[in-house]
Amino acid sequence: MRFEDKYFVKFRFTKEQLNANLKNAFKDLAIAKEDKILEVKFSYAYTALIKGGIALLSFYNVKAKSVPGHHVKIIEKLAQALNNSDINDIGNIMRSKRNLDLYSGGIEVTEKECLEYLNFAGKVLNKIKGIITTGR
Repeated sequence: MRFEDKYFVKFRFTKEQLNANLKNAFKDLAIAKEDKILEVKFSYAYTALIKGGIALLSFYNVKAKSVPGHHVKIIEKLAQALNNSDINDIGNIMRSKRNLDLYSGGIEVTEKECLEYLNFAGKVLNKIKGIITTGR
């Protein structure tokens, strides 16, 4: 997998940092599952997905730069690493919806959407956890 210099930098993560990144992603997923406000559920499901991508990148000793478009690239690399184009498709739908919430006066998220996004993020995080814990 190729990591563009504009978006990524090589960085040697310790095992503790790698595990902390993964734990942080699962923490956000837990918040998304527990909260009752749909917009909060959605927002935390999205950040769990992004943080899961960050954890997987750290497994490859790569760190995302905080530049415009880096969430797109994190999602793209996550889809490539897990060989699953649904991650790119659904991840970018979530990203676009999150951007509308931030920059265009908010969003409305249905309970059904939240459940789908939570299940999706949970499956992706479990795959990431499998890779990190087995080392492959």
